[in-house]
Amino acid sequence: MEQKLRRDLNIGDNLRRLRYDFGLSQEKLCAELQRQGYDIGRTTYAKYEAGELNIKISILVALKKLYKCSYDEFFFGLD
Repeated sequence: MEQKLRRDLNIGDNLRRLRYDFGLSQEKLCAELQRQGYDIGRTTYAKYEAGELNIKISILVALKKLYKCSYDEFFFGLD
C-alpha cells in the first residue's frame, strides 16, 4: 500500500508576505476575492497561509492579478 505525503512544500509564508505587502487583512483580502466571484472564506484562506490546505489554482491566479506580481513571488525560496 502506498503512503501519501503528509506535507508538501508550503507557500503559506509567501502568501502572507504578499498580503502584508499589499496592506490587506485576511478578511479584506477574502472580501475582495468574493467581489471578484471567488467563493472563499477567511478560515479557508488562513489554512492556505498556515500550510494546512493546498491553495486552489483559481485563487492563485486571482491573487496574481490582484497583487500584479509574477508566479515566482508565490514560490520564492522553495527551490
